[in-house]
Amino acid sequence: MNTLTALDRPVLNPDDWRISIMQNLILNTDSYKTSHFVQYPQGAEFVSSYIESRGGVHASTVFFGLQMFIKQYLTKPITLADIDEAEMICAAHGVPFNRDGWMHILTVHNGYLPLEIEAVPEGTEVPTGNVLVQVINTDPTCAWLTSYIETALLRAVWYPTTVATVSKACQNIIARYLDETADNLNGLPFKLHDFGARGASSEETTAIGGLAHLVSFMGTDNFSALVAARRYYGADMAGFSIPAAEHSTITSWGREGETAAYANMLKQFGGQNKLLAVVSDSYDIWNAIDNIWGGELKTQVETTGGSLVVRPDSGEPVEIVPEAIERLMAKFGFSVNGKGYKVLPPCVRLIQGDGVCAASIEAILAEMQKRGLSADNVAFGMGGELLQKVNRDTQKFAMKASAICINGQWHDVYKDPITDQGKRSKKGRLALIKENGQFKTVPKDAIGAEQNQLVSVYRNGQVLADYSFAQVRENALKG
Repeated sequence: MNTLTALDRPVLNPDDWRISIMQNLILNTDSYKTSHFVQYPQGAEFVSSYIESRGGVHASTVFFGLQMFIKQYLTKPITLADIDEAEMICAAHGVPFNRDGWMHILTVHNGYLPLEIEAVPEGTEVPTGNVLVQVINTDPTCAWLTSYIETALLRAVWYPTTVATVSKACQNIIARYLDETADNLNGLPFKLHDFGARGASSEETTAIGGLAHLVSFMGTDNFSALVAARRYYGADMAGFSIPAAEHSTITSWGREGETAAYANMLKQFGGQNKLLAVVSDSYDIWNAIDNIWGGELKTQVETTGGSLVVRPDSGEPVEIVPEAIERLMAKFGFSVNGKGYKVLPPCVRLIQGDGVCAASIEAILAEMQKRGLSADNVAFGMGGELLQKVNRDTQKFAMKASAICINGQWHDVYKDPITDQGKRSKKGRLALIKENGQFKTVPKDAIGAEQNQLVSVYRNGQVLADYSFAQVRENALKG
């Protein structure tokens, strides 16, 4: 055990530490875990742990994102410099450090973590309460490593999976209203746009969460997500956007120049089959619709050959969206589709990007349906609600040890707190099967290997399953 006093501990030079937490995998954990290597029973050889969503807001989760973590962090070996740095930081921090264990990984495994990770195919929608990932050490001298990786591995799974699940839930809502009020679902992939880059906690969060959204949709303003799609899933282009105005570009013309600002947007970006979006509430959204778009610039909008997407950005969305659509219809007309609902002409649509979440999407579309307005008339933009207003408890994610091999004998490991039965964990080595079309978690030794839906995705530094983004999307569609 570390017995250094505060005065004895080494002083860290900030220039030596810089961004170690982003680069040194040994430090990508909770510091209390550094003491666990001496806490396991004598003779411990293998520890098997699993990740599941124990419940939460949504009844199922869209598994996604593990591949990013594996490629970014687990395919790069640790180095002697990493070990030295981690030892120095642990000493200063006041916790033990397993130098012998990490040196073993460096010398015997060339710095690659001796682990095997199994997971359901990315994009798969699995009911909560089922195993999604299972991890075990492959070197019997590294039984401590399985739980050491928990912090980084669980974070790599819960966040993108939760965002993908939220996005899928929104897709289900929009699809249901399109099915009821529109002639087809052709526009569904572009009905929810990612506006969340500025509301996320970091660029890495932006990239991971933004790509999770693109599992179900194709609209985004998130460049970081597009780079992640190329880097980790081989997607040349995973999402698309259109030219759009913001308040600064409109208000820079002054209130008296509002019409000129809108006309400039049509001039710069209008044209046959082109789309452009213009925020129109800088001063008075109703004046913008009734007198500018539907008055002074009506002919230009109708004859440009493309589509103007009007964007309100303030007020109560459930009230603003239907009224804005009805005012646009009063000026530009409408048709009645095969389901009996009103649809704006192709030259004009609306996007709501303020106050958007799954609940408000449902409320807006319900009010539109009540007024006889098709869901075809509107798209949504979602920001912080999509990428930031989620946490590990949204879907109650946890990683728990479920089995340990001691001196060649496997034993079940589990927790069963009497104060919270919802935190009861699973026992033994696990597998995921499909029984009558439904996912079910079962003991691994009770089935044949061909039945297991968990696929080995990583072993000892090697990527064993490499999903394309097209495959991920295809898997999500099956749900």
